[in-house]
Amino acid sequence: MKTLFLASLFVVPLLAAEHVVPAGMVYIKEGTFQMGSTDGPEDEQPIHEVTVKAFFMDVTEVTNDQFAEFTKATGYLTLSERPLTSKDLPGLLPEFEGKTLGICHRAPEGEANLADYRQWWVPIIGANWRHPDGEKSNLEGKGKHPVVHVCYDDAMAYCKWAGKRLPTEAEWEYAARGSAAGSRFVWGNEFNPAGKWMANTWQGKFPKVNTGEDGFTGTAPVGSFPANGFGLFDMAGNVWEICADWYLPQYYKMSPKQNPPGPDTSYDPDEPGVMKRVMRGGSWMCADSYCRGYRPGARMKTATDTGLSNTGFRCVKDVAAK
Repeated sequence: MKTLFLASLFVVPLLAAEHVVPAGMVYIKEGTFQMGSTDGPEDEQPIHEVTVKAFFMDVTEVTNDQFAEFTKATGYLTLSERPLTSKDLPGLLPEFEGKTLGICHRAPEGEANLADYRQWWVPIIGANWRHPDGEKSNLEGKGKHPVVHVCYDDAMAYCKWAGKRLPTEAEWEYAARGSAAGSRFVWGNEFNPAGKWMANTWQGKFPKVNTGEDGFTGTAPVGSFPANGFGLFDMAGNVWEICADWYLPQYYKMSPKQNPPGPDTSYDPDEPGVMKRVMRGGSWMCADSYCRGYRPGARMKTATDTGLSNTGFRCVKDVAAK
């Protein structure tokens, strides 16, 4: 956490002369960048020029301690903490009736087919943000880890309480690229510069064996890896971060150049009819052999009512006009 401490000393005060920076956030000045990538799926293309206005962004992903403060103040229950019923969810399996559950990673038996994510994503009774790996797990020693098992609706509730909002996809990518605009990763072009791990990702054979060479086989405390050029931590790896935008694979072909708000509808060809929001940044489950979601241009999508054991968020805040 030494790097995070140094950032709090030097990054924020340097900008405070221009703007009063909220605690735990950094000022991201207005800028223009090349959004997108040719190093991934077609939904990351075409690369296009985008300008975003200035905003504040949380230095880290929202932590368990921060989310606990929110729930204590409001009594809020995340969707994964609310019992399921067949009345609200037709077709619910009898064993889940009246239960709470979350979706967790489990190593599949035998050789995995990487095209079928259902082999390693398993519904676990009692899993939620307080019990991230099932009802027998807890948050002991994980106060500074990013909160997980939160969905878009949960993140929005937190943002409203905190007086913040979720970042647009464009804001998120601009902030992630920092001073490494055009680079393959948020820190440059080398994945392990001088043999150093720069993000919490998956090492080993996905999805069965994570060797933990970077020091972690699950989430890591926020700030465990170096900050990017804007002083932001974990903009690659650790947990996927939910954004404000609806997901539309072809949106880049029609996106406005100034402060794109995202499309007004959603479509996922893999699950037609399920409205989804964009996620960014990758997670501890991202491997070179699989999604490579830790790239700044990588896109992912999630249903608004679904939380996972590798999904969290961070907030942004508008800069008041002078």
